[in-house]
Amino acid sequence: MATERPQYYTERPQYYTERPQYYDVYLSILREELMPAMGCTEPIAVAYAAALARETLGARPERARINCSANIIKNVKSVTVPNTGGLQGIAAAATAGIVGGTASAKLEVLESVTEENRTEIRKLLAENYCEASLAEGIEGLYIEAIVTAGDQRAEVIISETHTGVARIRKNGVTIFERDAGSSPSATGGNAGAASFAAASSVSGATRTAAEAGTYAALNVHDIIAFANSVEIDHIADVLERQIHMNEAIADEGLANRWGASVGKTILERGDSSVSARARAKTAAGSDARMGGCPMPVVINSGSGNQGLTVSLPVVEYARELGVSHERLLRALVLSNLVALEQKSQIGKLSAYCGAVSAAVGSGAAITYLYGGSEERIAATITNAIATSSGILCDGAKSSCAAKIATALESAILAHDMSARGRGFSPGEGLVGENVEQTIRNIGHVGSVGMRPTDLDIIDIMLRT
Repeated sequence: MATERPQYYTERPQYYTERPQYYDVYLSILREELMPAMGCTEPIAVAYAAALARETLGARPERARINCSANIIKNVKSVTVPNTGGLQGIAAAATAGIVGGTASAKLEVLESVTEENRTEIRKLLAENYCEASLAEGIEGLYIEAIVTAGDQRAEVIISETHTGVARIRKNGVTIFERDAGSSPSATGGNAGAASFAAASSVSGATRTAAEAGTYAALNVHDIIAFANSVEIDHIADVLERQIHMNEAIADEGLANRWGASVGKTILERGDSSVSARARAKTAAGSDARMGGCPMPVVINSGSGNQGLTVSLPVVEYARELGVSHERLLRALVLSNLVALEQKSQIGKLSAYCGAVSAAVGSGAAITYLYGGSEERIAATITNAIATSSGILCDGAKSSCAAKIATALESAILAHDMSARGRGFSPGEGLVGENVEQTIRNIGHVGSVGMRPTDLDIIDIMLRT
């Protein structure tokens, strides 16, 4: 399709006043979610738990055991752990965290691993230093790291989010325990049991999303209003980091051989359109991440692949259209929050591929860059969900890059349809009476309807 220049918004949007109570909520959500992470977030979360357990023990562990939910096992089994020289699996991630990890770096815990550490990690793995097992009967995101040295023992449990520390114990004494109903992100951010509780206190403008009103506040109408009205200085640092880090790893994925080189393959097909470039760059970032590239990305919904998918296509389209940098940042606000609204209903880990919800966010932001109305943006979201919602998540691995490219192709088609006033009607499959009902419908399918599918996928993966 030939690129048509958008009708730009010439006036500066009025400050967000329609629902001012949502302003801090949305700002908090973005600041909590858009954090840097090195490598696939599930093995990194395992490494983080193990590193924090080592720090709690206060000594070098002689043995380690990691108990994980099936969803964690699914997403760690086939992906390369960064900075380990190509190692894969839960034991490798945990051992790397213990030997060379820095827990205070959270999802960049393995950035400090050295060549000497890598040699020791391989030696310990050969000695079966770390035992990995399935935590029976626990769904979603759950990691328990247990380390021992002599008669000393430390335990760390992470749940709900990748840095959401639920409990820390040493020698049977509970040092920290997250209160029921509190935000995992508010309590999951610091290493070392002694300073952990103090670091979890939050005040004023930096209060957590849970304290400010929870993710239930997310809806398309208010997301668009917020994107138009947010004071850019309040969020620019987070978004600039997302652009810088995610573009850097995408460039690396295109320059060198990582994973299955899906991004390179798209460009080698000879299509130089903005659509092809957007899909190629995003897939290349995933190629590098799944291949173990140690470069960090800014995540969305706890996922680096989703962080790449909500941002890189938007950046590519903004360049093509020549929009202002402020307009790009506002589009990224929209993309990130639309993806997060979907994932808040589907859940962090599901048989529903997260690349789809992230691509839906990008599609909505592309429509926004073209000057699309709220009606057009809602139509893009609905069209995209109706098209590619059947993509399954069968774990983190090299094929994630191809799924991203597929989901983005559907999202861009959804935008092209809405730009022409075309779309799918209520009652057609999962399409609801409005965009919010459609999001709720797919949220139910992803969180409840696909639960048996998830169990079947996990069972197959554990047997192969």
